[in-house]
Formats: sequence, structure tokens, C-alpha cells
Amino acid sequence: MLHLERVRAGYGSTPVLHGISLSLESGEIAAVLGRNGVGKTTLMRAISGTIPCNGGNLSFQGNDLGSLSAFKRARLGISHVPQGRDIFPKLTVAENLRVASSAVGKSRGDDLEDLFEQFPVLAEKRRARGGSLSGGQQQILALARALMSRPKLLLLDEPSEGIQPSILDEIATTIEQINSEHGIAVLVVEQNLDFAARVAHRGLMMDKGEIIEEMDITQLSRDRALQRRYMAL
Repeated sequence: MLHLERVRAGYGSTPVLHGISLSLESGEIAAVLGRNGVGKTTLMRAISGTIPCNGGNLSFQGNDLGSLSAFKRARLGISHVPQGRDIFPKLTVAENLRVASSAVGKSRGDDLEDLFEQFPVLAEKRRARGGSLSGGQQQILALARALMSRPKLLLLDEPSEGIQPSILDEIATTIEQINSEHGIAVLVVEQNLDFAARVAHRGLMMDKGEIIEEMDITQLSRDRALQRRYMAL
């Protein structure tokens, strides 16, 4: 479904991704793991098109993404939940969701009601401004907003960051459900090994802008020596 070959990207004259290669199959969940500052967020932005690639090949379901803008990638079926969530704080919950579906030309009222049924907390807060929600509720809103476009690939950047355990459990359950019931592929960047081990089928270790190893996340979550080697600052 998703294929990157020797992709390079960065910010201005500062390179961050140094020829990164990875593949994701349809319906698969993979977690990108590594220390802070190794390029994980940059990788997600390069895939979604919010920053340009400086080299290499990037394709999605056989479509070359190299020259496509972010909104065109979204219309192909790539949804990105960025680190920090980036919801619209002055729009209501319902408006945040409608904007997402309209932006990709898939506006349907029943999709909105389906999401309210799936996320009761959002139904209760549908008229509340996004900025008034708690951090956990904002993360759920950001995830629901991404699902409004009915994606084929979901990019999640640090979904566990600053989230209380009960909300995090709900997010993990949602990821498992959309993957098993709808076949949505997921690429998730994470520091929380327990969360990554629960949702992902495999782990991709990243260091200095490259994927350096593929490994069993369950093994990593239990092995302190591996954690010090790959995750410790």
C-alpha cells in the first residue's frame, strides 16, 4: 500500500531524513519507534505532504506521491493525526468534523452520526468549542476528524502523548476496531512501548533519519537492554 525508497526530507537547508525506506501492506499496523529527534515526525509529514521530499520515491497504492500536495494525498485516502492534534479550537466539535469531510469531498451527514455513536464523549460535546475540551478529548476529536474522510491509511503521531490511561485505552481499542472492521492501515509514531505493543503488528526502529531495524515490539517492551539501546536518550 505504502512504499518509500531512499526518501530524503528536511527543513530548509537542514536535512532530517537521510534516504529512508519502508513499506506498509494493506490492513497492516506498524509502529515507528526511536529516541526524540531522530526524524519520526518529519517522516509522517513527508508522507502526508505537509513538507516536501528532497529526493527518493514515495508511492501509495501505485500512485506516485512525489508531486502531490497534502490535500490531494488526503483525497487518495491518507489521513494524518499530527503530534499536538491541531484541532480548530474556535470551531465546535461538530464543525471540526464537518470541515474534515468537506475538505476531501466526502461530506455525508450519516458519517457524522456514525462517529458520534462510536465516540459518545464527542456526541455529548458536539456544540462545545474544540479548545474547551480536555487533552484526551481533543485527541479523540483529532482521531475522529481523521476518520471522517474514510481513509485507507491513518498516520498517527504520538497519540499517547499526555493522555490519561483510560482515554489511551479507548484510543487503542478504536485503532484495533477500525483496522479489523474496515481494513484501515495504520502507521503510528510512539514512545509508549506498551501502547505500541498493543496495537502494532511490527516495529520499525528509527535512528538519525533512517530505519535501522525491524523488530518484534513485544520483545522490545520486555527487554531493558534493547530499550536502552534504541530508546534511551
